[in-house]
Amino acid sequence: MSCLCHSRHGALSKQLDRYMNDVPLVFFSIDRDSHRGLQKQIQIKVVEGIHTGKLAADSKMPSTRSLANFLDISRITVSLAYAELAAAGHLVSKDRSGYYVAAQPANIALGINGDAQVAQFEPRFTQQYSALKNKLNRPANWRKYPYCFIYGQADHSMIDHHRWRQCSLEALGRRDFDVLTLDTYESDDPLLLQELMRINLPQRGIQASEDQILITMGALNALWLCAQLFLGPDDTAVIENPCYPTLRNMLTSHQCKVTAVDVDEQGLPLEHIPDNTSVVFATPSHHCPTNISMPAARRKALIEKAKRDRFIIVEDDYEIENQLRNAPKPALKALDSDGHVVYVGSFSKSLFPGLRMGYMVASPTIIAQARALRSVVLRNPPNHTQRTVAYFQSLGFYDRQLRRMARANRERHEIMRRAIEAHGLEFASSPELGGSSFWMKTHPHIDTKILTAKLAEMGVLIDAGAPFFAPGSQAQNYYRLAYSSIKPEKIDHGISLIRKAIDELA
Repeated sequence: MSCLCHSRHGALSKQLDRYMNDVPLVFFSIDRDSHRGLQKQIQIKVVEGIHTGKLAADSKMPSTRSLANFLDISRITVSLAYAELAAAGHLVSKDRSGYYVAAQPANIALGINGDAQVAQFEPRFTQQYSALKNKLNRPANWRKYPYCFIYGQADHSMIDHHRWRQCSLEALGRRDFDVLTLDTYESDDPLLLQELMRINLPQRGIQASEDQILITMGALNALWLCAQLFLGPDDTAVIENPCYPTLRNMLTSHQCKVTAVDVDEQGLPLEHIPDNTSVVFATPSHHCPTNISMPAARRKALIEKAKRDRFIIVEDDYEIENQLRNAPKPALKALDSDGHVVYVGSFSKSLFPGLRMGYMVASPTIIAQARALRSVVLRNPPNHTQRTVAYFQSLGFYDRQLRRMARANRERHEIMRRAIEAHGLEFASSPELGGSSFWMKTHPHIDTKILTAKLAEMGVLIDAGAPFFAPGSQAQNYYRLAYSSIKPEKIDHGISLIRKAIDELA
């Protein structure tokens, strides 16, 4: 009898231990507003639990039926998630018993506690980059705002997802994949370089060879390379005022001398460029943020001044693809015969901002130095992305998308212009200059930072103007309205809410 009781007690103890080691249902949760699918969310939760030690080896997973009922989702979703986790080696399936957590990763096996709190070492930073001022503040969840007038975001419905995916898969094909998996060191994709020389650059009047082009991680990366190459502590950089805030912050952190020159109705006035200038950063095609275009005579004069005073011009060909009416003027680089201009282009507006792909064009000597500098920090942009862009262009999809975006932008530009005029808002520069935004101003006593915060509470996002201006010259009553991501049918009501908020502050 005693042996029988002992046997029952042992069996009960083992059953209890097994039960205590089961993964509880409450460990799981799903976010129905997440961009990730339900199946992926389950997989991520399990992998995270394994790596943090919250899921021990041999823990029994909830049955597919019980987890599906608990999360109120389809049982097949749970089954597929479990199957993927098992295929990846995170779970193991046992006959007639279900799924169990597999062996732990190395850090758990060594007894390292992922949740342990350790004292944080406080290093001495050369600069407090997180404290840089004059940044444009945009909420990460901008898509949830009904009326989004912030600049730089794309309407995903205008992106040719099907054909982009087709080109991406083509780049993953066996013919290309063997090449794309190689470390190409400092080299760029020859197919993308050919497409730039065939399509993009000739449209701007630029003729270039492969040794004059460098692929970058967006225009900002190209601007950073230029700052590193040409500017030391004793050098002077000239920027426009107002200008792209991130460029000013970049140069400020670089610890060179920065001179901000107020733009006029023709862009950067040459007479205010100091004699000892090393580099001039300019947006002659579409000035940021006013959209002013520098006339041909001033462009030629700027080139002549650069030759005479021996400085470099970094030409950011900002938003050239959003020329709405007139044919764009040739780039400064097209007028440059002596190598004084470094041309910077980007696919952010013509394809989509998250691509982070740009390029710079300069003399072979400059490109050789830029390529060597780039290799120190990132070798080269991802081969697969470069090849996908090359296919997207060579198959004609790039030109097709540009035409579709141009039609949509013309429509939205006209709707927004009429709405702004109808609701009595004030333009700060001509509404006919092109680009995908309007530069605006309001009553002199209204701080648009306060206006921006007030509008956000009403579901409206705008860009306050102060960050575009140099310290000490910040005009508080300017703001920018962009239309690249807002649906046309929402524009008028969004503008009416801006009018209402301004009236309340006035």
